[in-house]
Amino acid sequence: MKSARRCIATALLFATGTLTYAQLEGSKPDIEPVNHPVPSIQDTETPAQRDARMEWWREARFGMFIHWGLYSIPAGEWNGKRTTHIGEWIMNDLSIPVADYKAFAKDFNPTGFSAHDIVALAKSAGMKYIVITSKHHDGFAMFDSKADPFNIVAATPFKRDPLRELAEECRKQGVKLGFYYSQAQDWTAPGGAAAVRGDHNKDTGHWDKAQDGSFDDYLHNKSIPQIKELLENYKEFPVVVWFDTPTKAMTPARAAEIVTLLNQHPNLIWNNRLGGTYKGDTETPEQFIPPQGYPGRDWEACMTMNDTWGFKSFDTNFKSTETLLRNLIDISSKGGNYLLNIGPDSKGIVPAPEVERLHQMGQWLAVNGEAIYNTKGTLFDVPTGTFNATEKDKRGQPKFTPTWDWRSTTAPDKIYIAIFKWPDGLFHLDKMPRKVTSAYLLADKTRKPLKVMQNGNSLDVELPAKALDPIATVLVLNTTR
Repeated sequence: MKSARRCIATALLFATGTLTYAQLEGSKPDIEPVNHPVPSIQDTETPAQRDARMEWWREARFGMFIHWGLYSIPAGEWNGKRTTHIGEWIMNDLSIPVADYKAFAKDFNPTGFSAHDIVALAKSAGMKYIVITSKHHDGFAMFDSKADPFNIVAATPFKRDPLRELAEECRKQGVKLGFYYSQAQDWTAPGGAAAVRGDHNKDTGHWDKAQDGSFDDYLHNKSIPQIKELLENYKEFPVVVWFDTPTKAMTPARAAEIVTLLNQHPNLIWNNRLGGTYKGDTETPEQFIPPQGYPGRDWEACMTMNDTWGFKSFDTNFKSTETLLRNLIDISSKGGNYLLNIGPDSKGIVPAPEVERLHQMGQWLAVNGEAIYNTKGTLFDVPTGTFNATEKDKRGQPKFTPTWDWRSTTAPDKIYIAIFKWPDGLFHLDKMPRKVTSAYLLADKTRKPLKVMQNGNSLDVELPAKALDPIATVLVLNTTR
C-alpha cells in the first residue's frame, strides 16, 4: 500500500470497517511491516513467490460463498420472534440459550443437499472456486470433527460430511474449494468469544452461563484442533481459508499458534481476518465495492444476493441479475474478486431465486468471460462515481455513488470495455495509453471489425445502433504498447 497514486487516501478511507454481524470487516492495510511472534508466509516470501501462489486466485475473479448451518432451521424466527437481522446471527440476536440452540441439531437432516448440484451450479455461473462455512459463530461444525461432537456427523440424523462430498465433487468438476472458519467467536463452546452487543455481558458478550469459560481452553481444545482437521483431512483442499471476526481475544500470540499451522501449507491463501496484526493475503470488503479497490493489495468483495448470508425464509429482497453482473464487472475493473453468497435452506436446497440469478450470470459469462477471467484492472484514470460531501454511508464515510456508463479490464494485448449505457454512435476516450489496431464486440460471433479513429491520445470507436446485451456489451480493443 505504498503507491503514490492520488486515490490512495480514498482507498484507505473506505478500507476501514466496523463490526458487522456476518463478518468482521478487515482492518485497514498496514503501511509498516509488523514483527509477528511467528512470521507468516506473507512475511517471508519474495514478490515472485507471492505472485506464483496467488496466480490462480487472481485469474479466477468470481467465487461462490456458502453460508449454511443449523441457523437454516429457525430460518430467522424463534419462539414467535422474527429477527430483523441476518439469519446466521439468530442465536445472538434473540439470545437463544445454548441448550435450546444445540437442540436444533436433532432436527437437522438436509437430505436435499447435493454436492454435485452445488458444484455444478457454481460452474454454470462461471464461478471458479467455492468457500463454505465449516463452522460459523454458532459453533456448529459442518464436517466430521473428532475435536468436538457438536457437528453434522455426530450430532444430527444426517450423519454425512458435506465438506468431504464437496471436495470430491470439486475434484471431479474442476472447481477449487476453500473453508470459512470462525476462529474466535463460538457461542456454544465454553470460553468462545462473542461480539459484545445489546444487554449481553459487556466483557464477554455472553448471555448464557453455559458460554462461560477460558478462551485459551476453547482455542486449544476446539478451534486449533478443528483448523488442523480442515487443513489435513481433505487432501489438496482447502486452497483458501477464510477467517472471521477475530475480536479482541485473538492476540498476536494466539494468532501465531494458528499461523504455525498455516505455514505448513505454503500454497494456502488466507484473508485479513485472522487477527493478531496478521494481514493475510486478501482485503475483504463486505457488502460494498471500494471506489478505487485496494492499490497494492489483493482483495475480494464478499456480498449477498438478498439481505442475509444464512437462510432466512422471509428475506425475498433479491438483487437483480443486472446488479449482480455489474458488481462483478465493476470489481474486476478495480482488480478484485467477487465472492457471491448463497444460503441453502435446512434441507440443503439453494433458494430458487439464487439459482436463477446464477444461471443468468453464467449465460453472460459464457459469452463475455474473456473480459473478466485472467484480466487486470483498468488502465484508465476515469471516475466511476462521485463522493457526496454531506451524506454518509453505513460506515460513516462520504457516500460514494457509482455511475454506470462503462468499466474496463486489461489483458497484455487487449483492452475490454464493458458498456452499460450505450452511446449514440461513438464510444469516445480522451486518453488511450496504447495503440489500438482493431476493435470488435465480444458478443458478435463474426467479430465484425468496428471503425477505429485514434487521433493523438484520443480514441473513437464507431458502434452499431443497438447494444448486443441489455446489461453490458463488451467492446474489445486489440492493442500494441
